[in-house]
Amino acid sequence: QVQLMESGGGLVQAGGSLRLSCAASGSIFSINGMGWYRQAPGKQRELVATITRGGSANYADSVKGRFTISRDNAKITVYLQMNSLKPEDTAVYYCNALSRGYNYWGQGTQVTVSS
Repeated sequence: QVQLMESGGGLVQAGGSLRLSCAASGSIFSINGMGWYRQAPGKQRELVATITRGGSANYADSVKGRFTISRDNAKITVYLQMNSLKPEDTAVYYCNALSRGYNYWGQGTQVTVSS
C-alpha cells in the first residue's frame, strides 16, 4: 500500500499564497503519477492538478495561472504552490497517487481563504 501525508494547509486571506506538500511512503516504487484534488463542503471531489514523474502537468481550468504543481521524484513528494487564492478555493485538499492502476489518497489538509 501507499501512504500519503499532506501538509501546508491553513487560513489565508484572498490574494494570499500557500504551498502544500505531499510525501509518499510504503510501496512507492510503482507510483507513476501524483496530484491534488479538493472537496468543498457538500461538493464532489474535483481535480486540481496532476503530474507525472516526467513532469507533465495537468490543471483544472479554475486554477490555471494561479497554481503550480511540481514534484521531487527522489523524495516521492509532490507540491502545490497556490497563489492569488480566492474564497472559492476553500476546500479540503487531498493528495493522490496512482500506483499499479489504483488510486491512493491522503487524509486531506484544510485550506481556508477568507474574503
